Amino acid sequence: MALLNFEETKKLLRKYKIPLCKTKISKSKEQAIKIAEKIGYPLVLKIAPLKIVHKTKINGVKTGIKNEKQLKKTWDNLSKVKEIEGILIQKMLSGREIVLGIKRDLQLGSVLMFGLGGIFVEVVKDVSFRICPVSKKQAEKMVKEIKGYPVLSNEVNIKQIIKIIVNLSKLAGRQKKIKEIDLNPIIVNEKKALVVDAKIIV
Repeated sequence: MALLNFEETKKLLRKYKIPLCKTKISKSKEQAIKIAEKIGYPLVLKIAPLKIVHKTKINGVKTGIKNEKQLKKTWDNLSKVKEIEGILIQKMLSGREIVLGIKRDLQLGSVLMFGLGGIFVEVVKDVSFRICPVSKKQAEKMVKEIKGYPVLSNEVNIKQIIKIIVNLSKLAGRQKKIKEIDLNPIIVNEKKALVVDAKIIV
C-alpha cells in the first residue's frame, strides 16, 4: 500500500468536487512565511508524510499559530520529523467536525462511513455505513440516522455534507485502485463544509 502525496490528493479531491480548505505546502521556512501572509492568521501547520502515518500521534499537527514568530518556531519543530514532503499550512477554521471514510471490501466493494468527528467517532462510535454507490437520498438518510444529527441540523449546512458524501461515493466507484480514503476532519458550519485533512491509500 502507498499513500498519495499532497498534490495528488488535492487534484483528486478537486476532480470530484470535494472541497479542500485553503492549503499550501511549504518546503522552506521562507516559503512558509510568504504563504502565511497570503492565507492570513490564525493558522494550522501539519506535516505532509511520505508514508502512512497518523500525524497527531507523532505531534505532527499544531493549531492556533497566531503570528510569524510562532510560525517560525513551529516550522522548525515540525521540519525535524523524518520522511516528509513538506509542511502544510492551512487557515484555521471554526465549526463542527465530521468524518467520512471509504474502505474497499473484497466481497462488498467500497463501503462508505459517515459520522461526527472528535470523541463522537473515537469513543461514542456514532457512525453510519452504506455500500457504494450512495445516492443523494441515501446520503441524507446516513446523516439523519446518527445520534448526533440534532446537533448538526441546528448548526451546519446539511446540503453541503450530502453533496460531499455523494461525490466521495463517485470517486470510490471510478477510482478502483484506491483501497482506503480518510477525510478526517471535515469542518462544517452554516455556510460550507471543507476537508481539513485527507488520507488516500492505493
